Amino acid sequence: MAWGNIYLIAAIAVIGGGLFGFDISSMSAIISTPQYKCYFDQSPDRSCTGPRADVQGGITASMPGGSWLGALVSGFLSDILGRKRAIMAGAVIWVIGSIIVSASQNIGMLIVGRIINGFSVGICSAQVPVYIAELAPPSKRGRLIGAQQWAITWGILIMFYISYGCSFLDGPKAFRVPWALQMLPAIGLFFGMIMLPESPRWLARKDRWEECRAVLALVHGKGDPNTPFVAREYKDIKDMVEFERQNADVTYLELLKPNMINRTHIGVFTQIWSQLTGMNVMMYYITYVFTMTGAGSTAALLLSSSIQYVINVVMTIPALLFVDRWGRRPTLLVGATFMAIWMFANAGLLASYGEYAGPEGVNNTPEASIRISGPPAKAVIACTYLFVASFAPTWGPVSWIYPPEIYPLRVRGKAVALSTSANWAMNFALAYFVPPAFVNITWKVYILFGVFLVAMFIHVFFMFPETANKTLEEVEYIFLDPHGIKGIGTPAWKTKVNHKRILDVERHGSVAGEGEEVETKGITGGSVEERRIERQSSGERSSGDEKKI
Repeated sequence: MAWGNIYLIAAIAVIGGGLFGFDISSMSAIISTPQYKCYFDQSPDRSCTGPRADVQGGITASMPGGSWLGALVSGFLSDILGRKRAIMAGAVIWVIGSIIVSASQNIGMLIVGRIINGFSVGICSAQVPVYIAELAPPSKRGRLIGAQQWAITWGILIMFYISYGCSFLDGPKAFRVPWALQMLPAIGLFFGMIMLPESPRWLARKDRWEECRAVLALVHGKGDPNTPFVAREYKDIKDMVEFERQNADVTYLELLKPNMINRTHIGVFTQIWSQLTGMNVMMYYITYVFTMTGAGSTAALLLSSSIQYVINVVMTIPALLFVDRWGRRPTLLVGATFMAIWMFANAGLLASYGEYAGPEGVNNTPEASIRISGPPAKAVIACTYLFVASFAPTWGPVSWIYPPEIYPLRVRGKAVALSTSANWAMNFALAYFVPPAFVNITWKVYILFGVFLVAMFIHVFFMFPETANKTLEEVEYIFLDPHGIKGIGTPAWKTKVNHKRILDVERHGSVAGEGEEVETKGITGGSVEERRIERQSSGERSSGDEKKI
């Protein structure tokens, strides 16, 4: 018997996101330890300076490189095996990669293990949001998908302190033990997923209608298939699947057709921008930043760095509680604004008060290329913490919530896989780029990310529609709105959040005062498609033909 509590389902599934968090801090907490530097040392005089900056970038980037490939493959895997079994396959692959990483005898073996780990993370990070989106009720969908980001932050925090504790061990045990312990959450994920239901929308695509209805009843109706919301969801899914039968089997090329290109670009850029905020760079290389400020010993360095991981966990909670009320657009716009402020502030502090530390860097760390001390150093630390506090409740969770919401069922698995692969491609590029960038352009790295943050604010404002508190089928209509802009649908800045309406729908199957279903026509790729969309008789149009969806 499968478990039907949606919160329990999400809690188990998002362990897949936690694997990414484990990987981040298993590297960031270890690269500054003498045990790691001495074992993988590449200096000519064996002075325990660790791998060269470009090689360390390659070691770090190998995981997101594998994740890029895993995310692309996950679309096919998920459509064939189902969302549930694709996630389980990712858990098995993670265990294999962790065994190789923990047994690494040289840099090459370490990179291979991290690529395999990354392949697993790519599968899980792409398909866990799809799985939850297709199971969750609209009023809770944001917080439940956003829980993946919370799991990532917990993975970072837990693994960081495990690595910190192991840093007091002598020799290679200091990094082999934490890298081996990474296997435990994946084992828990595999066995936990056995007890969870499959996505009802995937079951519907496979014509397994009785199972689809049973899952909807289990998750949304407490076992009763006749509750109004279950009946409405089942009908909406059936109407959508019947329409999609007219389409051939989906390939990635369909995502580039005129009727899909706008959504494809929004999903891809949601993930690209989440990386170009600079947050994961902060997570991977935070020890370099704190070395610049003179954190002192390895223990002091790791402890001061760990504060940002605590902030990350705590500040993600407001998003889980309120993102479905706030909406996606305001959350992204506010986050970009505040992060830009902290990035530019750090650039100004390092440019004005920092001094070049020479080719050897601070404390024999070339990447820590600027030395700063006193009150300006404390201000850099404060801005770094405030940056994390701005990312955690905004772009962190919403970048995972948003892509699964904007695509139709027939392409959702592959489309989210493509979007997530963009995340990992940028993660790979930045992980490789940042160590030599800190060496060569020093404080200007912060200027670069600040400019990206300004660009993403503008992009979100004009192109990203609101999806909160809408069924996945209603989101579809935003992009097919015949009264909107051709090829785009309803203008993004005209879309609204209506939390009360969706609560009425979930409780009663309809909204008080809502009219009968009407036939709506949308133009898709030059052909006319008829879709049944429930529309409110009031509150849906303002003056003129403006749609408030």
